[in-house]
Amino acid sequence: MIHNKAGRAKDTSTNNDTPNQPGNSTLPKQKSRDSTPPSSRQSKRRRASESENYDMSKKEKEEGKESIKHDQPGEALAQASESALLGEEINAKQEAPIREKPAVIEERSGLIQFRVVTNDNKPDSLVILTGLKHIFMKQLPKMPREYITRLVMDRHHWSMAIVKRGLQVVGGITYRPFPHREFAEIVFCAISSTEQVKGYGSHLMNHVKDHIKDVSPIKHFLTYADNYAIGYFKKQGFSKEISLPQSVWVGYIKDYEGGTLMQCTMVPRIRYLEVQSFLATQKRLIQARINSFSRSHVVYPGLDVFKNHKDEKRDITSQASKVELIVQPNEVPGLKETGWTPEMDELISRSKRGPHFAAMRHILVELNAHASAWPFVAPVNANDVPDYYTVITNPMDLSTMESKLENNQYNTVDDLVQDAQLVFDNCKLYNPASSPYAKCAVKLEKFLYERLPQWKQAAGLSV
Repeated sequence: MIHNKAGRAKDTSTNNDTPNQPGNSTLPKQKSRDSTPPSSRQSKRRRASESENYDMSKKEKEEGKESIKHDQPGEALAQASESALLGEEINAKQEAPIREKPAVIEERSGLIQFRVVTNDNKPDSLVILTGLKHIFMKQLPKMPREYITRLVMDRHHWSMAIVKRGLQVVGGITYRPFPHREFAEIVFCAISSTEQVKGYGSHLMNHVKDHIKDVSPIKHFLTYADNYAIGYFKKQGFSKEISLPQSVWVGYIKDYEGGTLMQCTMVPRIRYLEVQSFLATQKRLIQARINSFSRSHVVYPGLDVFKNHKDEKRDITSQASKVELIVQPNEVPGLKETGWTPEMDELISRSKRGPHFAAMRHILVELNAHASAWPFVAPVNANDVPDYYTVITNPMDLSTMESKLENNQYNTVDDLVQDAQLVFDNCKLYNPASSPYAKCAVKLEKFLYERLPQWKQAAGLSV
C-alpha cells in the first residue's frame, strides 16, 4: 500500500465554499497554521481563478498532443547524447538493455492506461473517480469516508488514475493545483493491495510530474506523509526540508495529525518518464570516457609460464615441479601500461610503522586505562593554570605522546618511556608532594616500571 495521509485530517484551507474544508461534525475541527490567513472572500476568488487558469492552460498545452503514453522513453535523448559526445564510440551490441519495470511494459502493451480526470460530470470521469474513492477508503482506513469522497469529487481537485480494461481503477493520485503559487498539493496517493509489486507507484508519480509540468507552471509538490509512506516519497524525490516560503502555502494545504510535511521540487529539463533511459545513457557515456583515458577495461591473457608449467607439475618426480616459479613484474602484460615502475615496489615494501610500534601502542593504551592517568590525558590548560608553562618549559602529556607515536617520532620503546618519565617529573616539579596530582604521578610511574619488563618480553625485546 502506498499512501500519504495519517491520522485524522485537519483542514487548514481558508476556502469556505469548497469541499476542502470540513463542514460537518463528523470531521475534526479546522486548525489554522497561519495567524494572518487570506480573507475568505479573496481566497475564494483567487482559488477559483487559479482553478480556471489551470483548466485553460491544460487545454491549450494538450491541443494537438497525444495522450500521456510514452512508448519508448529516452530513445531520442540517448541517440542525441551519444552522437553528440562520442559519435560511434559506443558499440550498440555491447550495450546492456535497460531493465524495465512491469508497469512500463504493461503500459506499452496497453494493459494499463493513465487517465487524468476531474469531476466534470462525464460518465467515464465519474466511474474512475468512484473507483479511486473506493481504493483510497480501503488503503487509508483512518480517513473518514465522507472526507475522502468530498475531496476526490471536489471540482478543484484533479486525479491521475491507473486504469485497466473496463475502467477498472487499480491506483491513483489526487492532487490540487495552485498554478499562480507554482505548487500542487498531493492529497491522496494509493495503489490497490493486489498490484503493489509491479512498480505502479513510481511510474504513477513520474506520470504526474511530467503531466503537471506540461500543462501548468507548477514546479513544486507538497504533501503530508505518514510513517509508512515517508520512504516511498523519499524515493520519488521528496524531502522533509521545506524550501518554499510559508507565505506561499500556509492556509492553502490541509494539515494532518501525525503526518510529516514533505516537498518535491521538479527539475525543469528532466522528463521523469525517461529518467531510467537518461541515467543508462549517462552511465554508458561516462564509462566510455573513462575507457578513453584508462586501461582498466582491457583484459590480458594469462601468463604462459604458468600454462606451460601446469603439465610438468602433475609429475611429482619431475625436477621442474620442485622449481619455484619467479615472474618479474615487467613480464606481466599490461603492467607497464598502467604506469608501474620498479620504484613503486620499493615504496610498497617500506614499512609505514617502526618495528616496535605495536609494543609502544600497547604501553600507551595501558597507561591511558590506568585509574591515575586522568591528570595526564591532555595538555594543561593555560587559562586554568596561568603560570604552568612558565615553570614547566618542556611539557608533555599522554595525548602528545600518542601523536608522536602516530608520526613515527619514537624509534625505540625507551624513547617513549623517556617522554612518560618527563610527564611524571613535570607533575612532581610543579605540584606539592601531598597534592592529588603528584600522588597520581607516583602511582602511574610505579605501574609503568613494574609492567615494563613484562611488556618488553611480550614484544620480543631485551629487558
